[in-house]
Amino acid sequence: MTPMRHTVLACAALGALAACKPNEMPEANEGRRLFVENCAMCHGPDGTGNGPVARSLNPPPKDLTLIRARHDDTFPRAKVLSILDGYTRVDLPGQNMPEFGDLLRGDLIPLDTGDGILTPTPRKLVALLEYLESIQK
Repeated sequence: MTPMRHTVLACAALGALAACKPNEMPEANEGRRLFVENCAMCHGPDGTGNGPVARSLNPPPKDLTLIRARHDDTFPRAKVLSILDGYTRVDLPGQNMPEFGDLLRGDLIPLDTGDGILTPTPRKLVALLEYLESIQK
């Protein structure tokens, strides 16, 4: 990459971060509301995969309280976000999980998913991520 191109990309990233609202990091309670509205029908009110629609789905919804346990006791923030936003949805068996476009709209906040890089991320996605991380067993 040329020095000029690197500078342009760095400035673009800084500009995107400047548009974020860093003092408004969502908490798990905000994400819980979004979970109930968007996810509980399949994953159940407690996230264990026992929602009212779960029996009719093949494959059944995953138990979202075991994400950390399935990943060597670490919560894979970037992977979870990519599933929520639909980026890796092609990897899901049956591809039954719907896309939630509204979660991608609205304010952006800088989020570090564990790589040390602050990435402008839709606030609603971060709220849902915070909630999912809070319900891990």
